[in-house]
Amino acid sequence: MLRGVNVGGHNKIKMDDLRTLYRSLKLEDPRTYVQSGNVIFRTKEKNCPALAKKIQDAIEGKFGFRPEVIVRTTEELRSAIAASPFASRRNLEPGKILVTFLAGKPGPNAHATLLSLKAHPEELHLSGRELYIYFPDGAGKSKLPWSQVEKLLQTTGTARNWNSVTKMLAMAEELEAIG
Repeated sequence: MLRGVNVGGHNKIKMDDLRTLYRSLKLEDPRTYVQSGNVIFRTKEKNCPALAKKIQDAIEGKFGFRPEVIVRTTEELRSAIAASPFASRRNLEPGKILVTFLAGKPGPNAHATLLSLKAHPEELHLSGRELYIYFPDGAGKSKLPWSQVEKLLQTTGTARNWNSVTKMLAMAEELEAIG
């Protein structure tokens, strides 16, 4: 997942060009989902941080900017979905649930410090390298100070709505089945 791609007319990449770039890196069968830099592919590479850096370097070389690249395996996506604190609550709209996939492990005080944001209607739950947020009024109307949240976590991340997360898992499982 690429952070900040094709947002507000900045850091533009056509998905065809992105798939071509991934193929040039010997990443197998790259598929994109929507225009925000979600790429599902197969690889034998096991070192996810090294793979993320390799993708960042290639994007910077080809497109002239360096987005944060967050890599998750199919199993990690499955685990992130299973760990959702909202799974048992049927009355929530999936489009109002965001999962922020973090680049690294949050700082040691992240859990406690997130509780200081209780003045907002959003529900925040941190689990491993994922931050789950439910926006009861929608993300567009939120007053949640996102830059402050990132500082509290002491790591960057990229957010995807619940529908995108489940679709990306379905695509990853499809690729996994091909073998």
